Amino acid sequence: MSYSDMIGVITITAAIICVIIALPLSIGLMRRMNRSDARPALPAGDIAARLERMEQGMEAIATEVERISEGQRFTTKMLSSRADSNERIAPSTT
Repeated sequence: MSYSDMIGVITITAAIICVIIALPLSIGLMRRMNRSDARPALPAGDIAARLERMEQGMEAIATEVERISEGQRFTTKMLSSRADSNERIAPSTT
């Protein structure tokens, strides 16, 4: 077998391998693209209503987080003032 014959065999073998690998991949990609196009789109009114509900929910969460943080600040202030008063009342042990 000569060098030019080997190049021809290698070229044909590479082309066959590429077809065997590329064909199923391209078919799968095509099916995935067709399936994603088949999803029904939500009407614009539904999207706006959902966004409005999400916005209201986020505002409620923000209000609750602020309330919780205010309670935490109050508790920390009370505990620190309590610790300060205990230090003033405690007799010195020197």
